[in-house]
Amino acid sequence: MDKPSVVLTGVSRGIGAATAAYLTGQGYHVIGLARTEPVDFDGTFRKVDLSDPSCKDVFAEIAQEFAPTRLVTNAGYVDAKALEAVTDEGFDQTVRVNLQSQIWAMQAMIPAMRTAQFGRVVMIGSRASLGKPERSTYSASKAALTGLARTAALELAPDGVTVNVISPGPFETEMFASLQPVGSEAREKFMAKVPMKRVGKPEEIAATIAFFLSEGAGFVTGQNLYICGGLSVGSVS
Repeated sequence: MDKPSVVLTGVSRGIGAATAAYLTGQGYHVIGLARTEPVDFDGTFRKVDLSDPSCKDVFAEIAQEFAPTRLVTNAGYVDAKALEAVTDEGFDQTVRVNLQSQIWAMQAMIPAMRTAQFGRVVMIGSRASLGKPERSTYSASKAALTGLARTAALELAPDGVTVNVISPGPFETEMFASLQPVGSEAREKFMAKVPMKRVGKPEEIAATIAFFLSEGAGFVTGQNLYICGGLSVGSVS
């Protein structure tokens, strides 16, 4: 029996790399996309820049070759600046990667899902969508995913396609470490606000993604699940 295929963007590092390894272990054929080729990746890789509209051609080729019915849009871009320092270029790059490329990917993959009368779409949002200093464009782009997912969920539900968002809090990834290095004051201040007093492991996100991709999650759609150690709930005094 052929392995079920899943398209995964941002596969080269962090949550994407951990998810690729996890899903491969679960018996999936992972079709990974990123700007740089991942290490120890057991799947099909396509090099792509999601800020470039030419990525639509790559999505179309994947859809034609594999007709995948599962999609995880994980790639993200952060332009960490105070609101008054935001530039048009930074805004465009952020929205292109974090929002528009997700639409392009869905547009390419949805026909196969509708044909199969089965589909799973998982978008990776962020707890920062609830607000975080120096993340104005990032927070806005990630918050937009909730509206996109809810609308797409309603449109695609009659075809057996679910669309959900996972919004991670602090996870030990290259992106998080670059903004809050180990031992830095910024990290210490951030961790003091997390009720569980730790940073999450990428594998914990991967396991949740696997649930949303499963056949057993067929009655869950249009949801945004925060995986944040309680950070989206509040703080422990």
